[in-house]
Amino acid sequence: MRETLFNWLGQDLTGRRCLDLFAGSGALGIEAASRGAAEVVMVESNRAVFRALQENVQKLKLSNIALRNEDGLNFASRGNEQFDVIFLDPPFQSDYLEKLIPLLARQLTAEGLLYIESGTKFEVGTAWQVYRQGRASAVHYQLLQRKQND
Repeated sequence: MRETLFNWLGQDLTGRRCLDLFAGSGALGIEAASRGAAEVVMVESNRAVFRALQENVQKLKLSNIALRNEDGLNFASRGNEQFDVIFLDPPFQSDYLEKLIPLLARQLTAEGLLYIESGTKFEVGTAWQVYRQGRASAVHYQLLQRKQND
């Protein structure tokens, strides 16, 4: 899925600001950073996982990654930063997608893209258009863009 996602985004993310909201292993954020993103903000609430992320970012010498040890919903609720790409892979059993998608709309730049992963197909509503989508086993993934007002 990660290879498909970065094929959709294009191989070069030079100059883009990215948010990896539930960073986990950090795979998506680290991949974005290695593809030239200007900045990648990675948010992870689990302290042990966060420490592992800190170690990995340090080992890889990725100065374009900023780490935040906090809850993704709290981070998104503040909504004071703009991103070109947001990676959203919350725990599948949570109701985070329904809560976060409206909040994240205001954090995307006009041409920004929102990538979501979920355990079931997620209906995005009328404010979004599906740019690309796929399924791998039990995981549904979509790349979304806000609909532009005519």
